[in-house]
Amino acid sequence: MHAFTPRTRLATVSALTALGAFASLGTATAAEPALNGEWAPFTRCPVDAPAMLAADGFEKTPQCVVSTSASGSIKLGDTTVVTGKTNLQIGIVQNADGTSTVVAPPGGALVAEPATVPGGLLGLMCPSAIPVITGLCESLENSSLNKITATMESVGAPYDFNQTAGVLTDMPIVALPVRIHLENPLLGSKCYIGTAANPIVLLPENRNYPDFGMTFFQGDGTADPAGEMSRIDLTGAVQNDSTFAVPAASGCGLNIGLINAAVNAKTGLPSPSGNNSLTLNDTQTRLTGLNAPGTAVPRAGQVLAEHWHSAVR
Repeated sequence: MHAFTPRTRLATVSALTALGAFASLGTATAAEPALNGEWAPFTRCPVDAPAMLAADGFEKTPQCVVSTSASGSIKLGDTTVVTGKTNLQIGIVQNADGTSTVVAPPGGALVAEPATVPGGLLGLMCPSAIPVITGLCESLENSSLNKITATMESVGAPYDFNQTAGVLTDMPIVALPVRIHLENPLLGSKCYIGTAANPIVLLPENRNYPDFGMTFFQGDGTADPAGEMSRIDLTGAVQNDSTFAVPAASGCGLNIGLINAAVNAKTGLPSPSGNNSLTLNDTQTRLTGLNAPGTAVPRAGQVLAEHWHSAVR
């Protein structure tokens, strides 16, 4: 029997705290369900994903993780953006061999407030030595068209999850592939920094140990010291990554090469590893799972899903 041990809980939650650090920009989603009690933060846990449902509680143990942060910053080349509220939710399948598999929700792991790029288009690509771009820059003075937002999007599920690194500092915890969508009427709808084929790959590391808390509850989320579910809360951690490389922007201005070139020249893209960084402050991470998954063999994943659905209000 593979118990849901305190070390396993701590390692997994600490590691996924770091993931939330990179949900600094995000996409809107459909209305999320309201969940009862201790289940409340886990609105997007992919409990119905095949990999989660197939977890038997012996060889594979299913868990849900949510990680949030209210502030931070990301530097890409020569541009620094202040980040807003973040929310990352994923499922974790703990394997008996000590490895872990990350399961992303159908709409992607990251959801957060879009960030406003300082200076808008004027700051992003002006001044420019390109005559056409210079004329565009002049027309943007005091224009509502100047505003530009940046939205970070998942491009595939996280991978290379290192459980041990989650309880330590200065070790990569997980690989998170993302791209950044730059949005403005003049940029068109397909202006991205990074692509699905060539993403920004973030490798978060803990810079300090989070504060630890633990609660127990019934399957429907009602607090109960004798409940079959447990939840770990890790709060106050700072995450950072300064190792990732950033590809050039593409698809900007209906993929007109001049606008791509202007954006890349002004922002210093592509930007090599060591010239970029991301920091998220005061991350708040929760992990939940069956307190004794061995008692639910071989239906642990199905039992977890049943509990989650029973908590929906």
